[in-house]
Amino acid sequence: MLRPAITQLITKNESCYSLVIGIAKRAREIADELYKNDEPLEEKPVKTAVDEFARGEYKIVEASSENSKTVLQ
Repeated sequence: MLRPAITQLITKNESCYSLVIGIAKRAREIADELYKNDEPLEEKPVKTAVDEFARGEYKIVEASSENSKTVLQ
């Protein structure tokens, strides 16, 4: 099980779904960067993404339009 817990990562305006989508997007970015630079994986990209969200390096910003998307900042 990944630490920190999901309840520790979610702020009052976020949903579990948006957090999971945001972490998945960031994990994909990490994996793509490592592949592009021919670097080996030291730890799983999802764990790295969760740690980055826990440290506050990234946050979820939800667009308030008809085609709302989860955006990382």
